[in-house]
Amino acid sequence: MKHLGRHVLAELCGCDFDILNDVKKVEEIMVNAALDAGAEVRECVFHKFSPQGVSGVVVISESHLAIHTWPELGYAAVDVFTCGEKVNPWDACNYLTERFLAKHMTAKELKRGMARESYLVEAVNQ
Repeated sequence: MKHLGRHVLAELCGCDFDILNDVKKVEEIMVNAALDAGAEVRECVFHKFSPQGVSGVVVISESHLAIHTWPELGYAAVDVFTCGEKVNPWDACNYLTERFLAKHMTAKELKRGMARESYLVEAVNQ
């Protein structure tokens, strides 16, 4: 069976408070993670919460990178979804782990859009 994309869900723990709480730094790191993985960046939206925390998304031609941070816990929830064979979502996750100074990262990969051709035909006919 073919799949349409790879989706890595990552938990970054023990990250630097000041980095996770700086919307400009988080955006810069997320964009550079996408570029480091070989993606083509299209658009970005990031928001700084009060008193702390950042959420944002980098839209790439191949799908997206998203993040939600809890600086007070040193924690970031990250997802990297890529379509096609050109971009490796693990490269982006490893880049983020390094740049956020995470002490620990756990992640799992999901294959997205797994379907047999007969399923695709059936979905079109509905």
